[in-house]
Amino acid sequence: MLIIAVFILIFIVILLTSYIIFNKLQLRSINKQLNDRITEEIQQPISLELQNKTLNNLVANINRWFKAEDTLRLNRASEEKRFKELIANISHDLRTPITAIMGYLQLMEKSELSHSQLEKLLIAKKHTEELGDLVQNFFQYSCLLSSEQKPIFEKVNVTNIVTECIVAVIPAFEEKKLLIKFEKTSPIFVLADKEMTVRIIQNLLRNCLAHSSGDIEVNIMETDKSIITVANPIKEGSQIDVNRIFERFYTSDNARSNSTGLGLSIVSLLTNNMGGNVEADLKGNILKIEVKLPIFEK
Repeated sequence: MLIIAVFILIFIVILLTSYIIFNKLQLRSINKQLNDRITEEIQQPISLELQNKTLNNLVANINRWFKAEDTLRLNRASEEKRFKELIANISHDLRTPITAIMGYLQLMEKSELSHSQLEKLLIAKKHTEELGDLVQNFFQYSCLLSSEQKPIFEKVNVTNIVTECIVAVIPAFEEKKLLIKFEKTSPIFVLADKEMTVRIIQNLLRNCLAHSSGDIEVNIMETDKSIITVANPIKEGSQIDVNRIFERFYTSDNARSNSTGLGLSIVSLLTNNMGGNVEADLKGNILKIEVKLPIFEK
């Protein structure tokens, strides 16, 4: 009887050991499938080779969660597509009447007007131009969202681009009694799309023009990447969240009187498209934005 009991005990131990080993293999299989789904973006559901009620329930819940996530992702993609189309349509519809208004204002400016009428006309023209700039920014963003255009990478002299962009905006900055401090460095070359790089610099400078309360400082340096830094003091009372500053439509100005909140979002979008990254930092009242682009390797 003792021998039989020992054999039964050994048999039970073998069964339990086999059960544990099979379950461990199943868990390892589940883990591998989860890892493949995450790293390789495989969309197929998790499966089991052996039947186990507890593990079957676990896998069923995992697959149910994945299905819900996939549905949510598809819905978000569909909403994002509709949003892009809405932006493109609105921006296009706004550009046409604004262009017409500007044309009529220019014609009226050439006609015989009293001093008072001319002053009012110039005020209307100024605000229309500001509105046109906002719509242009809106239109540019909609084009970037809906376009499938890939960056055309080439050797780009970023030092020259920054210099040329600064020269182009000096009159606008002088009108607002703002100075741009910039010391031209030796040429720094990046591997980038030239047109996108120009847009990035232009939008950084326009952001300073719209929101700076003092002189702007621009620097370029080269480490493992090209770093373009634009720093400016912010207006008193501005509450800026640097963690949200590159979000579309984000603005620290609750009145949103002269900003769509898209300028820096465009900077981030273009920089990321070229394999770079952009960061913002706020120390005291100085907002500093750094754009990092890949160095051109000889």
